[in-house]
Formats: sequence, structure tokens, C-alpha cells
Amino acid sequence: MDERDDFDIYVVTTPGLESALCAEMTAAGFTDPQAGKGGVSTRGGWTEVWRANLELRGATRVLVRIGSFRALHLAQLDKRARRFPWADFLRVDVPVKVEASCTKSRIYHAGAAAERITRAIAEELGAPVADDAEIVIKTRIDDDLCTFSIDTSGESLHKRGHKEAVNKAPMRETMAALFLRQCGYDGKETVVDPMCGSGTFVIEAAEIAAGLKPGRSRSFAFEKLAGFDAAAWEALKAAGDVTPPPMRFHGSDRDAGAVKMSQDNAARAGVAEWTDFQRQAISDLVPPDGPPGLVIVNPPYGGRIGDTKQLYALYGSLGKVLRERFHGWRAGIITNEPALAKVTDLPFLPTGAPVLHGGIKVLLYRTAPLG
Repeated sequence: MDERDDFDIYVVTTPGLESALCAEMTAAGFTDPQAGKGGVSTRGGWTEVWRANLELRGATRVLVRIGSFRALHLAQLDKRARRFPWADFLRVDVPVKVEASCTKSRIYHAGAAAERITRAIAEELGAPVADDAEIVIKTRIDDDLCTFSIDTSGESLHKRGHKEAVNKAPMRETMAALFLRQCGYDGKETVVDPMCGSGTFVIEAAEIAAGLKPGRSRSFAFEKLAGFDAAAWEALKAAGDVTPPPMRFHGSDRDAGAVKMSQDNAARAGVAEWTDFQRQAISDLVPPDGPPGLVIVNPPYGGRIGDTKQLYALYGSLGKVLRERFHGWRAGIITNEPALAKVTDLPFLPTGAPVLHGGIKVLLYRTAPLG
């Protein structure tokens, strides 16, 4: 594997959550993270690439820029792609796929560009080509500059290998982690989700508190790159301590199926002993024993479940329970309808950027500790 330690690394995230991922990367010690559109850029070597995949909770995928050159027409692209040092990165026995995009360039046909680069790799390196290859070379031709990046993640990083069961409109783990961060959650307090669905917020909070790495149970595309150092990777995975948190994490739902689903997902994630899930209506919600923490909810909303009008009573009830019973707690509610947030009558702080969730733009409504 190329030993350079100065790659441009681009960590993709859900649009609207770039600044939250940037804060996570800063806290995790990545070099000078800069939030951009759809992700955060940093620099580093392969260890940092591995660490981004293994440890970043808000990352969707990790791209590594491996080189660039100017190309004004397809023949030039073909020639330069054939001279590119593919063997530094790709193995001859691992299938590869090329994706291309063209903007403001004399080469304007992305399909033709991808075809030329694919052929160059197949003929010069001898690597097999496959539409379902885990190794993907992302080619960007922008203003006649052709840039190659490798998607080092493979499957999207929200697929952590623990959640088999999901309910309608599930919250992705990566989004849940960044919403928790935006609510000020740092693993040192309890979290309650009274509409827990498949348990994502509760499980994520327990993992953060225990110091469990989000990518611990899955494999990554970079493991199939040339010169991959398996021993160094195993050492990185084994580093760090898992410490049982001193508090418990609580989820409830009025749907018994959701409660069972959450329990099963928590068991697969290895956090069952720190989490409690029970069947319960919002009206029966009371704070668990111990100091205040965070209540975070992804309730139903209009575009996601159906008629908005039916939801006013639900949001009103949620707001009333939190205002009356959860003094000293902070609350976070994700919804696409400002009117639904308003009906809770909770004292929300200013909202951040909208976030795309299942094709719907949602906002996180947060409070300071409730009086």
C-alpha cells in the first residue's frame, strides 16, 4: 500500500450535517477538517483513512484522492489513464468499477470517460472489471482536470452490521449520531427516546458512552487494496478501551414490535445490558432515576406518516409531558413541520440547517435544560 501520509481525504456525510461531522472530526484529532458541501475534507495517510471509517460516527463514506491530471479530450484521457500508477492502489485479483462525472469540461460525456478509464485499468493492470465491484474509482472531470478518488468504505458506513430489523422511516445511525452531538451529547449522561422505533438513538448513545467503535463489526473496501497491512489494521481495531457506562439508556414505544426490534438490535450491538426498552404511551413517560440527561425523539411527521392534523395531539402531549415532568433535561425533536414543533410549546433554541432524511427536509429542534 502506498506509504504516503499526505492524501486528500474527503469524508462524505448527510447534507446539512457537515458542520456537525467537522466538529466530530476536530474532536477526534483529524488534521484541519474543513466542512464543504456534502462532506468534510482533511489530510492524512492510510491510518487516518482506516480510522475515519472505523471511528467516525457521522461519516457516510470516506474517499481518498489518489491523483489527478489535465485531459482535454478522450484520447488524452485514455493515454494518461494508462500511465497512471494503478498498481500502487489496486490488486490484480480484485474487481474494480469506475464512475465518472464531468462539469465545465471539454470531455462532457461521463459514460465515455468511465469506459476509457475502465479499459485502461483492465488492460494495463489486468484487474477484473465488475458492475458490483466493492472497489470503486470515482472520477471527477472538472474544468478539464481529471481527479481519481477511491471509495475506501464499500457499503455505506451507516450499515454497521448490527441492525437487522428496521421499522418504517428509520433514522440512519450516522444521522442519529450527529443529531445527538448537536444536542450536546458526549456520552456522560443518560438518553431517553419515547418513540424509539428500531432503537437507533438509544443504541447509538450507549455505544458512545461505552467507547465502542461504530465500524467494529463490519469490513471495508480498503481491506482489498494493494499492500493493505492487516496486522496494523487489527492493532488499530483493538486499540482503546470499552468501559461499561455508569448509566442506562431508555427507549419506549407504543408498538410492541418496535420494542422487540430495539431489544434485538441492542443485543447485536453488544449494548443490551445498558439499555432498557419497554412498551409505553407518551402519556406514561416519566424520567428514569438519576440526574437529568437528554430526551431525543424522531416522531411521526406529515410527509413521513400521513395526515399532519392527526399529529398535533401527539406533539402537544409530548411537549406537555416534557415541560411538566422533565425539569433540568434537554430535549431534541426532529420534524419537518415547524407547526408541529410549535405545538409542543417547548422553548426551542435557534435551528440549524435542514437535513435530508428519506427525501424529506427535516430540522432538529433543541432546548436548553428545561425549567
